This record gives sequence, C-alpha cells and structure tokens, in this order.
Amino acid sequence: MADKSYDVVVIGAGPGGYVTAIRSAQLGFKTAIIEARHLGGICLNWGCIPTKALLRSAEIFHYMQKAGDYGLSAEKISFDMGAVVKRSRGVASQLNQGVGFLMKKNKIDVIWGRAKLAGKGKIDVSPSDEPAPKGTLEPGQYSAKHIIVATGARPRVLPGLEPDQKLVWTYFEAMAPKSLPKSLLVVGSGAIGIEFASFYHTLGCDVTVVEVLPQILPVEDAEISSLARKRLEKQGIKILTEAKVSKLEKGADDVTATIETKDGKSEKKTFARVISAVGVVGNIDGLGLEELGVKTERGLIAADPYGRTNVEGVYAIGDVAGPPMLAHKAEHEGVICIEAIKGMQPHPMDKLKIPGCTYCHPQIASVGLTEAKAKEAGRKIRVGRFPFIGNGKAIALGEPDGLVKTIFDAETGELLGAHMIGAEVTELIQGFVVAMNLETTEEELMHTVFPHPTLSEMMHESVLDAYDRVIHV
Repeated sequence: MADKSYDVVVIGAGPGGYVTAIRSAQLGFKTAIIEARHLGGICLNWGCIPTKALLRSAEIFHYMQKAGDYGLSAEKISFDMGAVVKRSRGVASQLNQGVGFLMKKNKIDVIWGRAKLAGKGKIDVSPSDEPAPKGTLEPGQYSAKHIIVATGARPRVLPGLEPDQKLVWTYFEAMAPKSLPKSLLVVGSGAIGIEFASFYHTLGCDVTVVEVLPQILPVEDAEISSLARKRLEKQGIKILTEAKVSKLEKGADDVTATIETKDGKSEKKTFARVISAVGVVGNIDGLGLEELGVKTERGLIAADPYGRTNVEGVYAIGDVAGPPMLAHKAEHEGVICIEAIKGMQPHPMDKLKIPGCTYCHPQIASVGLTEAKAKEAGRKIRVGRFPFIGNGKAIALGEPDGLVKTIFDAETGELLGAHMIGAEVTELIQGFVVAMNLETTEEELMHTVFPHPTLSEMMHESVLDAYDRVIHV
C-alpha cells in the first residue's frame, strides 16, 4: 500500500494551489495536491483564461466591423456563438492538461476527492462527483506536516438574485451561452461584470449594467473609472450607478427586474438574461476549519503575510485568504508561503504592488495607490498624465482613446501608483510594477529609454508630465 504521509499537502489545484505544489516539490518536499473538480481551478477552466478567449473573439469581431477604418473591406461579417464557446473551452482544456503534465513532471501526487481537515496533520478525502483523471490517487485519509488550503472562491449569491442556470446566470453560464441573448442585465460593475458587459455588447446584445456604488470598477482610480464609463456608454452600454436590483420576476424566457435608483425611484425593465456579478465568497464550507479551531473572518480564512493561520501546520493562500482575489496574487502568495515553511525568509506579500487588469474594450490596468487613496494617506503628490492621442503608435493602431496616469510622492519621488486605460494596457502595467518593486524614483524612470514607436512611450511621458517636462502634448 502506498505511503499516505507527506511533507506538504495542498488542498485545491487552482493557480495558487498548483503553483505552490510545484514550488514545494522544487524545494525537496514530498508533496501532494487534492482536487475535486478540475486541475487549474476556476481561473483556468471557468475564469481568467477562457474569458480572455471569449473576449479575443469579440475583439476580432469588433475589428472586422471596423475594417474600413484601416483601408480594408469585409462583407457579411457574422459569428457562430457555438464556435466561439467551443474555442474558449478548447483553450481551457489544453491548459488543464498542461497542469496535469506539470504535476507529473514534478512528481506531485494528485489525490482526487473532497478534503476535510480531520485533526492535527490529518486530512480525510471523500469521493468527488467528477470522474477521476488517470493516474490520480483514491480517496482516504492522508497526513502532512504542512497543510495549505487553496480552495478559492465562488460567486456570491444575493437574496432575490439567486442564479438558476437558465435566466439568471453566474459567470459559469455566461461563459457558455447556447445563443446570444437580445438583452442582458449585468448586476455589479467589477472586473467580471464589465468584461461580460463588453463581450456581450460587442457581439450585438443590448446591455445594461447596474452598480450600487457611485462609480463603476470601484477599486480603480476615479479618473480612469470615469473615462471607462464614458467609453462604454459611447459604445452603447447603459450604466446605472448608485442603483440596485431589488427584485427579479422570471417569465418563460425573460426576467423583469425592479431597479431602484438613488433618488428613491424604481422602475421595471425586462431582459432576456441576467448576470449576477456581485463578487465572490471563499470556499470554506465543509473543510473542518471550525472543528480544528482555524480562525475565519467574514467568510475567509484569517492568515498572516506568509499564509500562516492561527493553527500550527495549517496555512491559507489565494482567494480563500482574502482580497485582492486575483490569480497572480494567489500564485505569489503560495510561493511566499512555501518558501517561509522552508525557512528561506521571503519578502512578505505587499498588496499595494499587485497589479489589477480588466480586459474589456478599452482595457484597464493599475497598480498601487489611486490618487484619492494617496491623498487619504496624507501624501503630498505629483500626478502625471499622458493621453493616447499624443502617441504615434496608438494613432497608427487606430486606438487614439486612452490615458496613462502616474502618481508620485512629491517629497521623495517614490512611484506610488500607476493607472491606465486604452489598448494593450494590461501588457504595459508590468513595467510600472517592476519599477515599484525596485523602489524606483521619477529620476530613474526619466532616464530610461523607451523604444519608439511603442505604446510604452506614454509611460515615460506620463512620468515627465508629473514633473512638468512632458514633450508630446
């Protein structure tokens, strides 16, 4: 009988979990990972990756419709929703298989089933509803010196907005529609809500977004959020802020929503489908946390910057350990956690240096403090801005709408935050993330030579603008 004891067992094979397991194996730990649904987790199978495949199809469709702007012609442009979804699922499947290969390559045992903490260093694994992939270990009791919980999160359900998989969707149903709905209500304007609003609108759906807060994309800099709203509304997306959906009445093939606005008025509107995108909650149910005494706060596991919980030998990383709920945060958090277990003294997680990206059209990306947060912190600041219309590459691409914004400490020159909206900004933001990690000041950024013609030149110009040295506006 195979040995069921390990140095490290990771519960959950999403991006945080499987990356942690790989780093654990690299460090010489005997490692296993427990999964019940799919290797790669929500991100790879139903989140980050397949949504980007959907958005890419929408982006290509958008450019085909704009062919005349580029001196080209395209006639009878159309799309096949089934084929669009099939491509997205194929991308997810390819990467799912890749995670399985990585587990095998790194000699990580995959245990298939649902995990529950069963006492100090012990885990009971019960059978999963999903068929076990070839080569995985069977359910049973396993033991480990270190147990890392990486169980992720699931869509939040609000009373009255309960998804039914037919008329009221979460992101699961929104990613695999059988056909394009004629109209769509998106409840919530975070990254998930805005990405789906952008996708469906681009393909021709009449989209309305309702947000309870005063601005869409609430975590973003207010100036960037305002520009995003103007662009989305100009495209034809209807946006209601400081409003809430108080009731949904389901018909045979549509939903009538009661929408209440800040002035106390309410109106009823009918939509073919509704997407509930009001956030996520941690997957902590049924893990045995309470019995073991693991502290939880607001539906999440309380952990320190190294992933340690209040119970020795139990750790938590990723979405289940709290915001920001991003795959790259989970991955880095997992590496910090396992390297700390090894005694390598890694740097603790600095959440201000975690970039956020929204892949709507136009794209949005940011890192660090917003202008408002910097002021709230009592910092004297210098703010630089550079518009896409002043950049040769942006004009050549036919993408002249956008902005790069940088925020510096006026006394030290420290880069406090960077915020962007426009074409390919999700690929540009890493430059500012690297700069912040290197504790770069405005002087180093000014002396950096950016290649021409590129969109990245706007990053340079934004820095120059903060210090009254901008060239091209």
